[in-house]
Amino acid sequence: MAGGAAETGAMTDLGTPTALIVGASRGLGHAIAAELLAREWEVIGTVRDRAARTPLHDLADRSAGRLRIEPLDINEPAQLTALHERLANRRLDLLFVNAGTTNNQETPIGAVPTADFVDVMVTNALSPMRVVEALDDLVPSTGLIGAMSSGQGSITHNTSGSREVYRGSKAALNMFMRGYAARRSDRALVLIAPGWIRTGLGGSEAPFTIEETVPQIVDVLLSALGKPGLQYLDRFGNTVPW
Repeated sequence: MAGGAAETGAMTDLGTPTALIVGASRGLGHAIAAELLAREWEVIGTVRDRAARTPLHDLADRSAGRLRIEPLDINEPAQLTALHERLANRRLDLLFVNAGTTNNQETPIGAVPTADFVDVMVTNALSPMRVVEALDDLVPSTGLIGAMSSGQGSITHNTSGSREVYRGSKAALNMFMRGYAARRSDRALVLIAPGWIRTGLGGSEAPFTIEETVPQIVDVLLSALGKPGLQYLDRFGNTVPW
């Protein structure tokens, strides 16, 4: 993956920019970390299981010290406090929350077990906002706070049903970010709807690959740096209807 000259040289007046990618062990998070490294950023990536070897560890081995791995289970608030303490002296030019989960993809919402509903809603909606609220003071006004949403979080675009608990969790994330944006109008904020991509979450039938989509996602993220307000965008930079 490779970016253009404009993106590669972003924010050089402030030194090498740094991104924190929450949920970077594999899939889209890992690929975003790799793309940013290719664009000469420094990257901090989080993994949930501190004992497991992941593709992010392999990437770190090849990064010449520009990738730092931090343990974080976003569903454990105490771990967020500890992470903030470890990063207290770092400037995060990009804070991006990628972590997410799904279940009961074909189950009508009224039949979804309560525990399964809570698991998806906490992981996809509540916990990402806890990350944002806990770490936002590390992001300067020239930076960006973002989260991985989905086109399936668009109420307007839901004309086919299915994946109801997942759709609801992403719509909730969008709403919570709108609330945060109302409180923090000075912040540059973005929700990304990446499209249906072949990952562990997206499945093997997805029409798009990580290799073709992640550079586009990173282009959109870098174009939003330092622009106050909340945007809900697809990987081409187009606005997604709420």
